[in-house]
Amino acid sequence: MNINPVAFSIFGIDVRWYGILIGIGVYLAITILEKMAARKNYINGLYEGISYDIGILAVFIGVLGARLYYVAFEWDYYSKHLNEILAIRNGGLAIYGGIIAGALTVFVFCKIKNIKFLSLADCVAPGLALAQSIGRWGNFINGEAHGGPTNVPWAILVDGERVHPTFFYESSVNFLLFVFLYFFLSKKQKFEGQLIAIYMIVYGIARFIIEGMRTDSLYIGSFRVSQIVSIILLIIGICIYYIGSKKENN
Repeated sequence: MNINPVAFSIFGIDVRWYGILIGIGVYLAITILEKMAARKNYINGLYEGISYDIGILAVFIGVLGARLYYVAFEWDYYSKHLNEILAIRNGGLAIYGGIIAGALTVFVFCKIKNIKFLSLADCVAPGLALAQSIGRWGNFINGEAHGGPTNVPWAILVDGERVHPTFFYESSVNFLLFVFLYFFLSKKQKFEGQLIAIYMIVYGIARFIIEGMRTDSLYIGSFRVSQIVSIILLIIGICIYYIGSKKENN
């Protein structure tokens, strides 16, 4: 199934569905961040309007990090096509690069504003999951982030071949994760860091499995980069959860 990646043009400039979906995801993530902070009654250093202070900055640096991450692991190509390094409208954003850059931005922001990092990270987690869920459909429109050949009934057709819709698998996991974090766990949260820990654990496991199906993975030698990062994310999430639950029970 081929979909025109260009939604419309303005004065000769193409506006792509990929960018539109990312924009929608960013808007919803910032909105949810503010609602989460309000739900916590702006405790632990959180304050009204925090989403706007950190949101745009984290998104900008996150997109930059996502692109640099992708370019770094595809340097053999980009070293010969330097003019394409900034051509993000054509795709080529690695979500893990964005998450890492965004997380560092939030950490520095918390240090400057004297805010508890895990408290803000908990507020970020649901919106981040939803934004990822929406953004993956941009990959579908661009004809990227799909898996290998398969005969499953829900396979999609790419270049005349039936393949795993891995973009859909990840989008579904992230949407369900958003629903669980925002509508259920956030209302029964037992300790600081619980939401971000669950996000890291669930997404780490899901991404490790899904990445193994993909045909466009970034590699370090014979290892898929995203699977390595998934393991690290999983371990950190488990540590945060263990330490937080232990403090809660003491």
